[in-house]
Amino acid sequence: MRRRVGAIVLLAALCIATLPGIAIGQEKATAQQVIAKVREAAAALSKTGDVTQFNKRPSPWIWADTYIFVLDCDKKVTAAHPLRPDLIGTPLASVKDVKAKNLYPNPAQFCNEARKPSGTWIEYSWMKPGETEPSRKISFALGAAGTPYVVSAGIFDDAATIADLSKLSAPNIPN
Repeated sequence: MRRRVGAIVLLAALCIATLPGIAIGQEKATAQQVIAKVREAAAALSKTGDVTQFNKRPSPWIWADTYIFVLDCDKKVTAAHPLRPDLIGTPLASVKDVKAKNLYPNPAQFCNEARKPSGTWIEYSWMKPGETEPSRKISFALGAAGTPYVVSAGIFDDAATIADLSKLSAPNIPN
């Protein structure tokens, strides 16, 4: 009986340990999905001002192999992150990728760019959930109107260029 209970506990622990990888899913997010979801999240945040919704798991803000995270441009800190709660409250100027590159070397400039209607893109090296080697990640950031927040999500992509992605995220202005 004791062995059976031990085996059940071990099995439960293994299931819990693998949940983070499962929660993110195996589907690969596209740049178009990231742009649409960031715009949707920015609109929702503009209405509610509630960043806590972006810390929850499971959540509609976590899909495929990516997720929404939120930066506070007044305080210049990470405001919400569903997979890395240790980053919440971290000054933007000190956030580094896995190769020690500063993601936001000039937080004020980054925030100004993100608040434009087209948003902004940044690239860096980040760990894919469940992997041991860093990958190139490109994140789209967009200001949430009427708030101090910038909403962001990224894709893992070795080929996409910032220039091409910027064209995708440019607002459609009718002629």
